[in-house]
Amino acid sequence: MATVDVLKKLDGFIAAALVDSSSGMMLESIVVGNFPIEVAAAANTQVVQAKLKAMDAIDLGDDHIEDILITLGSQYHLIRPLASNREIFIYVALERSRANLAMARIDLKKLEGSIKRI
Repeated sequence: MATVDVLKKLDGFIAAALVDSSSGMMLESIVVGNFPIEVAAAANTQVVQAKLKAMDAIDLGDDHIEDILITLGSQYHLIRPLASNREIFIYVALERSRANLAMARIDLKKLEGSIKRI
């Protein structure tokens, strides 16, 4: 299985985790500094669950979430559910002033593609 450690090379990297949205549990994580990754990962399970529920409610059929971007004043938070299991997602927090959002999305997509099945 691929690991979120590869994301620490992203410009502006703060933290990353692989998270089970059905339980809120982190499967793995990496943090630079004192970012509360456990709290952020658990809270973002509600974001993923809400979007999945909304998609089901409006009957989007076989469509899927590619990624979710949350833009804060000083940070970007990216969430990318796995294609192989929409309940599992990759979460990354980046310092907005230093991040390259396009590259972060590309790297998240690569990582997601390398995780075969959980």
